Amino acid sequence: MDKPIAIIAGEPNSISSEIIFKSWMLRKKFKKKSFFIIGSVDLFNMQKKRLKYKIQIKEIDNDFKKSDLTGKALPIYDVKYFQKKTFEKISDKSNKYIFKCFDTAINLLKKKKIDGIINCPVAKETLFKKKHQGITEFLSRKYKTEGNEVMLIYNKNLSVSPVTTHIPLSEVNKKINKIKIIKKVKIIDKFYKKILKKKPIIAVLGVNPHNYLSTNRNEKIGDINKAIKILKENNIKVVGPISPDSSFMSLNKSKFDVIVGMYHDQVLAPFKALYNFHAINITLGLPFLRVSPDHGVASNIVGKKMANPQSLIESIQFFNKVK
Repeated sequence: MDKPIAIIAGEPNSISSEIIFKSWMLRKKFKKKSFFIIGSVDLFNMQKKRLKYKIQIKEIDNDFKKSDLTGKALPIYDVKYFQKKTFEKISDKSNKYIFKCFDTAINLLKKKKIDGIINCPVAKETLFKKKHQGITEFLSRKYKTEGNEVMLIYNKNLSVSPVTTHIPLSEVNKKINKIKIIKKVKIIDKFYKKILKKKPIIAVLGVNPHNYLSTNRNEKIGDINKAIKILKENNIKVVGPISPDSSFMSLNKSKFDVIVGMYHDQVLAPFKALYNFHAINITLGLPFLRVSPDHGVASNIVGKKMANPQSLIESIQFFNKVK
């Protein structure tokens, strides 16, 4: 059968169940591959009741068939989990459950039962004991592809990617080098050509707003220039270094498919202001496709039926591009 997508439920004390329920109810309005949820049936039933959604839930197991993923009932691959309250404050109490969901998904990937995974939001601060780590880094360690992982925040009009991810701003310069920039841009270029059938134009930003090379030579502009030169020699359509403070102006934006920044908020903050929920987070450099909604756990609106499911819907729809 056409392999389905597995959606990992994510942090149980978040908007994850709400956006899953809403996406399921809207499924007839968007083109989609078959999908199912990896999570706790008991927990989803409790949260369904709390949120007052009249949704049928169907439990599936490792022997699921195509017919199990059709019909009116939301299919859930049950990962046993008990929680006394429907929604609690986010803490590390959920960690064992979340990691079990990921392990279940990885096992299904190894058995070639699924095409890829979508994970709903997690609280990185409580999920990972090691600071400054996200799912991108977690999965790359799990698959021993460290150094090849690339975070691509994707929209059909423009995507962005940070060379460094979840680290403090004070550590950015130490982590930037010519080799890392070249490797990440090459992975992005390969992904666009192979998956999206397009030779992308990639803009590379400097570190500071005007690409100024100070006397202490700490802004890495030399490394960036050398990386761009080598990438061009490798027949990659790369432009730069672009001054970060003007990179998202409409005139520049229309020329690029991808903007590569040197650190997380340099590209993600303006990108989210432009595209809001119409974006998804893709991890490149893994032996499978991993996507997630491009937003967090939204603990301030949990249980209030205010969550926007658009990014999860676009995550599901993206798999149609890679059939």
